[in-house]
Amino acid sequence: MSELQHVALWNRCLDFIKDNVSEQAYKTWFLPIKPLEFKEKTLLVQVPSHFFYEFLEDHYIDLLRKTLSKVFGEGTLLEYDVVVNKSSRPQQTVQIESTKRSNVERKPVETAKIPTIPVPELDSRLNPNYNFATFIEGVSNKLSRSVGEAIAENPAKTIFNPLFLYGASGVGKTHLANAIGTRIKELYPTKRVLYVSAHLFQVQYTDSVRNNTTNDFINFYQHIDVLIIDDIQEFAGLTKTQNTFFHIFNQLHQNGKQLILTSDRPPIMLQGMEERLITRFKWGMVAELEKPTLELRRNILLSKIHRDGLKIPMEVVDFIAENVHESVRDLEGIVVSLLAHANVFNREVDLSLAQRVIKNVVNYEATKQVSVDTIVNTVCSHYGVTQQDLFSRTRKSNVVRARQVAMYLSKQMTELSTAKIGTLVGNKDHATVIHACKTVSGQLEIDKAFQKEMAELKNAFKPKV
Repeated sequence: MSELQHVALWNRCLDFIKDNVSEQAYKTWFLPIKPLEFKEKTLLVQVPSHFFYEFLEDHYIDLLRKTLSKVFGEGTLLEYDVVVNKSSRPQQTVQIESTKRSNVERKPVETAKIPTIPVPELDSRLNPNYNFATFIEGVSNKLSRSVGEAIAENPAKTIFNPLFLYGASGVGKTHLANAIGTRIKELYPTKRVLYVSAHLFQVQYTDSVRNNTTNDFINFYQHIDVLIIDDIQEFAGLTKTQNTFFHIFNQLHQNGKQLILTSDRPPIMLQGMEERLITRFKWGMVAELEKPTLELRRNILLSKIHRDGLKIPMEVVDFIAENVHESVRDLEGIVVSLLAHANVFNREVDLSLAQRVIKNVVNYEATKQVSVDTIVNTVCSHYGVTQQDLFSRTRKSNVVRARQVAMYLSKQMTELSTAKIGTLVGNKDHATVIHACKTVSGQLEIDKAFQKEMAELKNAFKPKV
């Protein structure tokens, strides 16, 4: 089969795959695949890393088998050519067959040794306590952590550049970003790694303008190897800061440097941000850290208790995990408060003390999770529409409004991902849910009547006293 033929067939595979996965998944996991050759009923494709290969095998192998059988014919095998780049080691490729994970190394390509150039000392501003050992993995952060570890192994050598981490306050974005930076410094001590908040970046930029040292400011940032910007949403509305960061971003990205950004919302919802920046934020990997699940909250508590050598009854751990679900910081803060109360009042940590402490932090009776079904039924009743209408494809304005409000409230009041919410609200995709949340959030900013309406709806879910 000629080169043009197997490439054309692979493009037909991509058309089929595109109809069966989300746009983000398609761009992240399938567009980077390069078809190399097809012979003896085996398609050889090149992928960027071992992590990439493993992710495809874990999540999309059935779709790939089905697609290859449909386009290339029954019995087609898939073989991977995985490019590995390990710091100063010579580049090599590992050939892996999807039906069995046996590694067959090809002859390494010799590379000339490049003398090490001394790098000026730089305070990375990383928090060493925020590392992968203390970042507890769960369903809500597994993908983000895996991507972060892949970046740490090969900064700027994966397709995850930039890495854009988003999620609500307290879900672990700062911890994970620091963990990536800390691991990179361990593996590559000479790399210039810098963690900086968007607020500090803005202050530094403003000072450089005032002192007429903007060129020095830009030059400093353009010589960073791994730049981590926390809370990038704070650039919203700051046109000059955005313009300066745009040029720094371009310079770093073009020169093969790693960028890691965190935000409290996805790029599509960054109002007040220039479109050209938003486009660049989506170049690499956009990963959500969701609110921690019950299991993850319990594991986080147990990890802290173990690290600090504390003794807290399991029933107290379970009570805290079940009732404090907004933030990892809240979980750890509760433990500190418990110990303080126990020491001051000279009493054991028990369930009654936990209830007393938690009431000062959250109204745990009022934060009992409601289901998406309850939210949907309440919204339908409020807007006078049926659940069947809500789940349909109709574009009637009152139904669209009800559907968007149901999705927005589900995101606000449950721990479910946007994908899961979309499935439960009419089997819609996650992009529809993100758009709904953005629309409702935008309306809340400008419409006082709608603000009152949403407040009334939220009150309907509060427990009756």
